[in-house]
Amino acid sequence: MHKATTPDLQRHFGLLQATALNITQIVGAGVFITIPFMLKALPGPYALLGWVAAGLVMFFDSLIWSELGAALPGSGGSYLYLLECYGRNRWGRLMAFLFIWQFLISGPLELGSGLIAIAQFSSKLTPAIATFNDAHLHEAMLWSAEEVSIAISPSRLFALAVGVLIIVLLYRRIAILGKLTVTIWLGVLGVIGWILVEGFCRFDPAVAFQRPAAVPENLTSGLGEGMRLAMYSYLGYYSICYIGDEVRDPGRTIPRSILLSALLVCLLFIGVHLALLGTVPYDTIPRDKPAIDNYSLPAAFMERIHGAGWAVTLVTVLLVWSCFGSAFAGMLAYSRIPYGAARYGHFFSLFGRVHPRLAIPHVSLLLVGALTLVWTFFGLDNVITALITTRIIEQFIGQIAGVVLLRRRQPERMRPYKMWLYPLPCGLALAGWLFMYVTAKPLYIGLGLATLVAGIGAFLYWSWLTGGWPFGKRLSHP
Repeated sequence: MHKATTPDLQRHFGLLQATALNITQIVGAGVFITIPFMLKALPGPYALLGWVAAGLVMFFDSLIWSELGAALPGSGGSYLYLLECYGRNRWGRLMAFLFIWQFLISGPLELGSGLIAIAQFSSKLTPAIATFNDAHLHEAMLWSAEEVSIAISPSRLFALAVGVLIIVLLYRRIAILGKLTVTIWLGVLGVIGWILVEGFCRFDPAVAFQRPAAVPENLTSGLGEGMRLAMYSYLGYYSICYIGDEVRDPGRTIPRSILLSALLVCLLFIGVHLALLGTVPYDTIPRDKPAIDNYSLPAAFMERIHGAGWAVTLVTVLLVWSCFGSAFAGMLAYSRIPYGAARYGHFFSLFGRVHPRLAIPHVSLLLVGALTLVWTFFGLDNVITALITTRIIEQFIGQIAGVVLLRRRQPERMRPYKMWLYPLPCGLALAGWLFMYVTAKPLYIGLGLATLVAGIGAFLYWSWLTGGWPFGKRLSHP
């Protein structure tokens, strides 16, 4: 195993910091921006099915992440798991390469969605800002059939500046980052707590469970869409796996933080959904573009309770802070993926460098940060759908098969944590991910398959250049 001679990363993340990292990435804009789109797919109380079904998939998938994270606690997360599970010298090289390949698309897509949400929320800070932003908004349709578009506006440029600020803040010692993560976590949970208290003090079951006139005709496809949106909101329950080299007692800390994070966010998001929809009738929420793209459900919620004024402004500020915290935690975790690949000799060695004074993988951080900024100007719904469909096969389904292969090929490996009722959770997680994949629109399925095929071609070319499998014995590292 090739490993660059660089300073070792320091272990500063205990259970509190690990759980804070996971939840901070999860509880960003996702729960607030996806509810209107979920109601478009599953009107009325049917939208709750998306949260519950995706929550079950998240729980079963958490067991897989927990076992892999405890058994293989290194930097890189999925990259390291796929490499080890499928065999370091053969198929594992392909799987690890494909993960890095798709990650360079889906990872920045996920982080970019947080910056897009910052743009949407910040534009509603005051009526004057909203008017100014709308007057200087320029949109261009790239694919009319699927409504794929880009937009340039003052709020988008502000979000771009926030992304640059995040990169600057992450260029710090990891000990400082652990404390800052907890601080951001408290701010994120503050807006959740405020909405829960306000909502349940005024909760009206007749409003929350107001059913549409008839059962939706597209219930199956609508459920798939609702699950993808909910799963987008849940993404991040495994973030600690990407910085395993920086976790104290990883065999115990990683599984506990993952399972605790998954349970907490599922309960929180269902609670937030009920709190908001118990005050704002679902049939008053826009369903069509461009109204749905510029709609802030929390702002409408606060306006119904307190009127236009301080509450709308304050919740908007907290939402922007929440988005910032999510993007901050995500970029911290995802910057370790190219770093982990480079440390093990399966990516350019340049990205395996650790800053000699700050002890952070600075080159990898700059790569992920730059790619994230690119997506700031795309439509939010396009970004969400693209990132989920491109990630399912290679990462989530790949890891399901990987944990089975690891048990069969390396039964003697130390496993501080073993999933319950194995292999049942693997089968249930597989069924859930496949359902979300096959119910997506053909454009996004095609995008996922095209990137996968292109990745295989790139891997063969890279292996041919380096003399690696399947063309022969690996002679050097790129």
